[in-house]
Amino acid sequence: MTPRVLSIGVALLAGCLGALPARAEPYLAVQEGYKCNVCHVNPTGGGLRNNFGIVYAKALLPAQGLTDKLDVWTGRLIDAVRVGGDLRAEWSRSSAPKTPSQQQFALEQFRVYGEVSVIPDRLAVYIDEQVAPNASQNLETYVRYGNANDGLYLKGGQFYLPFGWRLQDQTALVREVSSISMTTPEQGVELGYEHAAWSAQLDLTNVPAAGSTAKAGHQVTSQVVYVQPRWRVGAATSFTQSDAGNRRVGGLFAGMRTGPVAWLGEIDLVRDQSFPGGRSLAAGLFEADWRIRKGHNLKLTAESFDPNRAVREDQQARYSIVYEFTPIPFLQLRVGYRRYRGIPQSNIENKRWSFVEVHGYF
Repeated sequence: MTPRVLSIGVALLAGCLGALPARAEPYLAVQEGYKCNVCHVNPTGGGLRNNFGIVYAKALLPAQGLTDKLDVWTGRLIDAVRVGGDLRAEWSRSSAPKTPSQQQFALEQFRVYGEVSVIPDRLAVYIDEQVAPNASQNLETYVRYGNANDGLYLKGGQFYLPFGWRLQDQTALVREVSSISMTTPEQGVELGYEHAAWSAQLDLTNVPAAGSTAKAGHQVTSQVVYVQPRWRVGAATSFTQSDAGNRRVGGLFAGMRTGPVAWLGEIDLVRDQSFPGGRSLAAGLFEADWRIRKGHNLKLTAESFDPNRAVREDQQARYSIVYEFTPIPFLQLRVGYRRYRGIPQSNIENKRWSFVEVHGYF
């Protein structure tokens, strides 16, 4: 499958779903028919789990529930304070043509989350801190006013922007092309709306000055998602105004469940004026997650990237197969292989990467 054909396929998937009247990993939400705020205190997903998110992690996700031994853990220290965390460690091996293979063990991340509910369902303070590796780094710190489950809410502080699928893999091509992921928090305000099947956000955030004589810019990001038990469809846009050059991003994403398989698709288009004369980029994602049995998931992904749509024969692609095993609550093992394809002259664009990961969470 060529990258161009893959992009067309993703667009067709999104278009077909759009013609009908998006974290723990989003495939779980698609498989269960949930919105993000069903399992997470953050209405746009990811990070700290709420009461149901803890129950899901205890009883519904793992192969063996062990709920009788875990009743004590709810994530709450006291009624008003909830905490959680994620730790990922991995072994990986990378190889590319005409390049020596490299392998290593690494602590990918250790993050802790906390929320103080000052006024229940009305006013809360949230924090997401990366403790390791390297120096401690704050990723999210914001105050939220309003009910994140039903109605309007307002965030202020530093937070992740809502755009497309909030994937566990931050190196996914759609996340790199959009430049919006869980590694790029921004500072500003977010107005959100949650009600029944609808979820919507509008964000206004800072853009640092490109140089000592340049002016700071701004970024406006918006997203709307419509969720049904068996399918969902969403659209997102982002506009960045900067002295370095304006940047416009648009994305469509959709998900659907057919039996034990959850299907995800996303296509993002970018117009970037920070390059001389400007350039247009595109990226696509197609993912299938097969729940083989409780606690066992097989993930297949195909991705495409066109770094400049005005240039022929420069497309790149990435294909992955990942097996995820959750034997007991709060522990997941992942084994995966990725194959990159690009222009023959670039060794790094044709690399192979395999990994084994241990993920502990609470």
